[in-house]
Amino acid sequence: MSGDNKNQFTIIKDDSNDGHGGYGVGAISLENMSSVIVDPNENKAYVDMGAMHARSDVERRVKFQPDRTKVPNGLLYWIVWVNVARNENGPYYAGVTGCEILVDRPNKIAYKSMPEHVKHMEKSLKGHVIVEHMDEKSRHLLRDFLKEFKPDFWENSTDELKEALE
Repeated sequence: MSGDNKNQFTIIKDDSNDGHGGYGVGAISLENMSSVIVDPNENKAYVDMGAMHARSDVERRVKFQPDRTKVPNGLLYWIVWVNVARNENGPYYAGVTGCEILVDRPNKIAYKSMPEHVKHMEKSLKGHVIVEHMDEKSRHLLRDFLKEFKPDFWENSTDELKEALE
């Protein structure tokens, strides 16, 4: 991966609490949240901000099923919610939570648990690390991606995150 990263770990530059007291006051800011797709089938991980609105490349052109058994031939992907914060050493990966998605492209169907995605996104915003349910290969792909993408963020990250991705 080259040193020139076109994707950034921010999405929406907003301040819903800018003093006007109107619509959006009290809303959660997603300014430091990004979505990373981990694709163990192709051995890669990449930022896809479309996942913030359920429009990532892996989510497009499929009909979601509410039951995972309806997608028996689905390929496993992970949408990982990554939140960045700043400590005395600088920016770091603060919250990292993974959610599975199964995609059967030939049959144009897929499975994901929306409640799980919402819950994990919120947990990431609060600085939680939830990756223990991810398979080892996917955790390592995510670890390698985060290390390469912003090495200084990785260095400043907690031991909890580093150990969880081992």
